Amino acid sequence: MTSDSKTRSGGITIPQHVGEAAEINYGGEAAPDYGPLARDRIPVRSMAEGDLHALVAIDRRITGLDRAAYFKRKLADALTESDVRVSLVAELDTVPVGFIMARVDLGEFGRVETTAVIDTIGVDPDYQNKGVGRALVSQLLANLGTLRVEKVRTEVDWQDHDLLAYLDRNGFRPSQQLCFDQPLI
Repeated sequence: MTSDSKTRSGGITIPQHVGEAAEINYGGEAAPDYGPLARDRIPVRSMAEGDLHALVAIDRRITGLDRAAYFKRKLADALTESDVRVSLVAELDTVPVGFIMARVDLGEFGRVETTAVIDTIGVDPDYQNKGVGRALVSQLLANLGTLRVEKVRTEVDWQDHDLLAYLDRNGFRPSQQLCFDQPLI
């Protein structure tokens, strides 16, 4: 112990200067009681134009619907309309097994805070409950944090209990905003 270090009761040495031997190195190997993050185990990358077929196929397996036109439009928006690309794809053995599509809004409805909006998420049913969705959300939140996004929001059908539970497990809570709609047809 150097003369600049202080010892608390219980024998804990508190370093007074950077580089002292008692300083904890957070850049080293993780302690054995901490496992890898989901995004460290499942590769997640930015969405690309060539992902359209995989997105449509995954969505079809989830919903039973062919929403190719929707995904073609959403992918075009994600790749060309947005200044900030935050839509992601999770892969296992170079095969897409999940995706999350989001955009960054610099303010809307009178709010000036930077907000990200998740509008579509999907995980191939064969890979659900294996950390794919958690890896996607974890990487998305990390990316948005570096962009200084203040809040992430999404809308969910009140009857979609599986998605509500998934969002709850990932730290999402009901918003203080109310969403209103009016059918025109």
